[in-house]
Amino acid sequence: MPLDVRNDIRSMDADGVPRAEIAKRLRVSRNTVAKYADMEDMSPEPPLPERRRRPALEGHEAWVESVLEADLGAPRKQRHTAKRIFDRLVDERGYEGSYSTVRRFVLDWQQAWSAGGGEGHLELEWPAGTCQADYGNFRAVIAGEELDLKLLAATLPRSNDRQCVATRSQASECMCAGLAEIFGRWGRAPRVMVLDNATEAGRMVRGEVTESRLFSQFRAHYRFEARYCNPYSGNEKGSVENAVGFLRRNLLVPVPSFGSMEELNRYLAAGCAGLNAASRVRDGRPTPEALADDLAEMRALPGIPSDAVRWVPAKADKRGYVTAAGREYVAGPAWHDRRLLVGLRAGTVEILADRGRRAAVLPRAFGEGPAVHNPASLVPALVARPCAFGESTIRRDMPAGLVGGIDRMDAAGRRRTLSAIGRASGASGFAAACEAALRVVEGGRVPDDATVDVLARRIAAGGAAAAGGVDLAVYDGFLKGAVADGR
Repeated sequence: MPLDVRNDIRSMDADGVPRAEIAKRLRVSRNTVAKYADMEDMSPEPPLPERRRRPALEGHEAWVESVLEADLGAPRKQRHTAKRIFDRLVDERGYEGSYSTVRRFVLDWQQAWSAGGGEGHLELEWPAGTCQADYGNFRAVIAGEELDLKLLAATLPRSNDRQCVATRSQASECMCAGLAEIFGRWGRAPRVMVLDNATEAGRMVRGEVTESRLFSQFRAHYRFEARYCNPYSGNEKGSVENAVGFLRRNLLVPVPSFGSMEELNRYLAAGCAGLNAASRVRDGRPTPEALADDLAEMRALPGIPSDAVRWVPAKADKRGYVTAAGREYVAGPAWHDRRLLVGLRAGTVEILADRGRRAAVLPRAFGEGPAVHNPASLVPALVARPCAFGESTIRRDMPAGLVGGIDRMDAAGRRRTLSAIGRASGASGFAAACEAALRVVEGGRVPDDATVDVLARRIAAGGAAAAGGVDLAVYDGFLKGAVADGR
């Protein structure tokens, strides 16, 4: 079912149109209307069962699309034909597929761009429940590092309510996560959102809009309509353009410093609340009073928050590294040379394999930098090959005392210790698991699963084990199943 039809079903259902009438207007069955109108969660799912299309073009599709999109601004007689694109693919990119595959891809792309309606109507007298959204740039110090960040602003022009969120990027997953946070502040979702080509929601070229898949799913989840305008025509969304500068001057001058992005966004939320409380609309009413008119016309939030995640396929190299959005992430050696799915969220990256089996969850990184890794992902490979510990990069993530203790063990002791750390990491985190294993090693024993797990849980919870030495004999009596000293 096309996403635009799903959006129409959900929007019409939210407006109270009878479902039989929806089915008649959209020429779909009543069961289809009921399915999508009652669907609680429209968040994107991992496209695991998706069948690969045009394998010969894999890795070249984005390049072909960029050539075709660039042609839209070229003289008609100087645009690429399918044959010219095929020749360039062979000469410049080493393409080994057939011409017919390229011709069908180009034809499908051209038909997709030529079909559908034209440019949406843009109202300059904003009705209640309409939102405008736009981005601005700013700089802040986060955890001691000076970063260039994006300020996502959203306004309700009718009531002059202004909200903003800091994001690391304008990528669609960051934008959707930021908008979801703003919707949470309002407690409602807009009926209409006005954006421009400067956002990652969609692109309008010569009156035709191509919307990002993730934003379209996000829009369906919250049941609002999107309208796109020219980014160089400020009058079309003057409310939010003014708000970007206003919020930046009042909340982000001088360059602020925070311990985390979460702390920065809590500050921005409080700052927006204070500015809105002191604001008034054109008729003289306070913004909080006028906001009630907007909220009355806005959509109720769905029971399940949207999961703003963009899934992209990737193949791990021989080290278990995958590349997504310009950065390397470590799935772990156990996943080497495998085809994986990478879920990009605003703050995390999730790597899946084997029809949904989770390989790793890592913090999201932006810009250039080293590969992002979780030391625990290296443990399974080291359990299988304990003698490789001496050269493993995991050593720099462990306390020096623990590294020295493992170095002194035989292969069986190393395997047993690393296995215990790996098991405890799942519940308590890698750092707590290593600290627990170090305590056991300092007590003169080889760590085992049960002892390390109990100690790691107490350390992660800030219990007595986190404060200093531990009488390991207590755990011997408690666990009963602890394995004898394996030195």
